Amino acid sequence: MSLGNSTYNPLTMSYIQFKTSQLTQMEFSSSREILRTNRAGAYISTTLNGCNTRKYHGLLVAPIAQFNGEKHVLLSQLDETIIQKGNKFHLGVRRFIDDHVEPRGNKYLYALDYERIPKYTYRVGGIILSKERLLADKKNQLLVRYTLEEAREPVHLEIRPFAAFRNIHALSKSNPYALTGFNEIAQGISIRMYEGYPDLCMQFSKQVEFTGKPDWYYNIEYTKEKNRGYECHEDLFTPGSFRVFMTPGESIVFSASLEEESPKTFKGLFARELSKRIPHEDFESTLKCAASQFIWFRDQGVDLIAGFPWYSSISRETFIALPGLRKVFTDRKLGMEILQTYIPHMVKGMFPRSIAEPYPVFDAADTSLWYIWSIQQMKKQGMKGKELWEKFWETIRTILESYRTGNAIVVTLENGLLFSADQGQAHTWMNSYADGKPVVPRYGMPVELNALWYNAVSFALDLARSYGDQDFINEWKTMPEKIGESFIESYWSDERGYLADVYNGFYTDWSVRPNMVIAAAMDNTPLSREQQFKISEIATHTLLTPKGLRTLSPDDPNYRGAVSGTPAQRESAAHNGAVHPWLLQLYAELILKIHHKSGISPIKKLIQSFEEEMTTNCLGTVSEMYNGNPPYQGKGSISQAWNVASLLSCIHLVAQAEKSTT
Repeated sequence: MSLGNSTYNPLTMSYIQFKTSQLTQMEFSSSREILRTNRAGAYISTTLNGCNTRKYHGLLVAPIAQFNGEKHVLLSQLDETIIQKGNKFHLGVRRFIDDHVEPRGNKYLYALDYERIPKYTYRVGGIILSKERLLADKKNQLLVRYTLEEAREPVHLEIRPFAAFRNIHALSKSNPYALTGFNEIAQGISIRMYEGYPDLCMQFSKQVEFTGKPDWYYNIEYTKEKNRGYECHEDLFTPGSFRVFMTPGESIVFSASLEEESPKTFKGLFARELSKRIPHEDFESTLKCAASQFIWFRDQGVDLIAGFPWYSSISRETFIALPGLRKVFTDRKLGMEILQTYIPHMVKGMFPRSIAEPYPVFDAADTSLWYIWSIQQMKKQGMKGKELWEKFWETIRTILESYRTGNAIVVTLENGLLFSADQGQAHTWMNSYADGKPVVPRYGMPVELNALWYNAVSFALDLARSYGDQDFINEWKTMPEKIGESFIESYWSDERGYLADVYNGFYTDWSVRPNMVIAAAMDNTPLSREQQFKISEIATHTLLTPKGLRTLSPDDPNYRGAVSGTPAQRESAAHNGAVHPWLLQLYAELILKIHHKSGISPIKKLIQSFEEEMTTNCLGTVSEMYNGNPPYQGKGSISQAWNVASLLSCIHLVAQAEKSTT
C-alpha cells in the first residue's frame, strides 16, 4: 500500500486486513462489525466504517448497577472532524431515515490494521490521522487514542460525542425530561441525561476547548433492526463539541468513564492495556483473542458472557463453552473459579438459567448435567483429580441425587431414564419460543438428556472408585447398566440406524437432529461402536455443513433453511434448520473416536472453513448461528462463546489425534 510520498506505513503483519476500496465502499464496510470487550461486562461495537446499524451498537455500552446490572448504551458515537485552514473534513458516518447518509467519512478511511486492536487510518490530502479504541480491562472506561501520523502543519481535531443513556433493547427519543446541561471537570466535561444514571465523564489527555451546544439528531436509522422488522429510528443527544490542537506526530487520548479520571494517566493506561491484548497473527490466535473477550469479573465471582451484544451469562452455555475457552486462559485457575462461582446459586441440584438475572429462573432439564460434563472435560485436560474431588464432589453428588429423587423439572422413571414432564416449556438447549409455545416440542425424554445422565453417573462412579466413596458406589453401581439398557430400548432403531430425538411412552419423534450426535459423543455411552458409526454417517450426510450441524435434516417437512422473516419465523428456524457451530466439538469427538487417523483431515477442513468468517460478519469471531442453506449466512448475535470454544476444542482434538498417531 502506497501513500504517495508518505513514509507512514499503516499496516503490520495483521491476520485481518482489507483493501482501501473495501473500506470506502459503504455497503461492504457497513456489513462488517467490530467488537471489543472488557472483563467488567462492557463492550464497544460498531461497523467497520463506524456507522451504527444496530440499536446494540455503541462505543461505551456497560452494565449499570442501578438498573440490576442491565447493559445500557451511554456513548453511542464520536464524530471526528479534521480542521485545517478553515476547511472541515468529517470522518463520521451516520445513516438517517430514508437511507440518507451524512456525514460520509468512510471516503477518508484508508487502512485498517488489526494487529492487537482495530487501528483506523484516515487520509485527507496530506493529513494522515490514526484512531485506536479499547476498554480498560476491569472498569467501565473507553479509551481512544488519536495520532496525527503526518501533516504539513498543525491541525485542529473536533470531536462531537453522541449520547443515548438507554437500555440496549430500547431506543432513545428526544424528550423534555433529558438533562441537557454539563459540568466542567479536569480537561473535559461530565453529563448525566437522566436521574438514576451515573455521570458520563469525557476527558482528554491534554487541554481541550469545549463548546456547549446541546442538540438532538433525529431519526438515525439502524438497518439491522429495520431488516428484522423492529423499530429502527433513534434520536441521539449531543452536548456540544471538543476542539484540540494537534501537531504532527502527536498522540492524544480521549477517555469516557463512569467516574472522573486523572487525565495524566490516559496515555500510560492506553499503552498498558494495549500490551495485554492478544495479537491477531493467524486463525488460532484470532480465536484465542475472541475467547478472551467472554470473561466477566463480577462482584459475585468470575463468569462468562454467552454472547454479544445482547446476551448476559447463560448457565448451560457457560458449562458447554468452558472447556474450550479454558485452553486459552492465561490463568488456568479461572476455569475452576467459574465453576465454583455457580455453586452458591444451585438450588436442590439445579442451576438457574442465568446467575446474572436478579430473579433466578429454573427452567432447564439438562444444565446441571452439562455442569458435570464440563468438570469431566477439564479433568481430561489435566485438572488434578484430587483437587477436583475436593472442590466439586459434593456438588456432583447433590446434582445426581436431585435427578434420581426428582425435582421441579425432571423425574426419574422406574427404568432409570429421566422424564421432563412439562408440556408447555422448552427444557433443553432447543429452547426457542414462538407465540408462547416451544418451536420444538420435546415433552418427555429428550435423547441428549438421558445420554448426559448416563455419562454423569458413570463419571461419578469412576471418581468414587478413585477416591473411596464406597457408600456412593454401593448406591449407584447398578445404575449405568439399568440406564443403558433402557436407553437402547427406548431410542435405538436397527431399521433406521439412528437414535430417536424424543420418546415419551406414547410417541417417538424420529426427526433427524444433532442431539443424537451429542449422545454418541459422550465419553461414557451405552451405544456400541457400530451404532456410533451409523450415527456419525447420518449426521455427516444430512446435518453437516461448513459452519456446523443443522438442527434438523433438510429432508424433514418442518425444515427451515433460512433464519429470516417475522420474529416467530426466525425463532422457528433457529432450531428447525439453522446451523449451530457449537455442536462441532461433539461431532469432532465422535468422528475422531470412530475413525481415528482418517478422521483428522475432515475435521481440519471444517476448522479451516471458518477462516472466512474472521472477516465476514463480526471481525475475528463467530456468529451465534448460520442459515441451513448455502451460502450459510451468519445470524443472531455477532459473537457467541460456545461457538468460539467449539472451534478451539476442535483444534485441540486434532492436535491430540495427530500426536497419538505419531
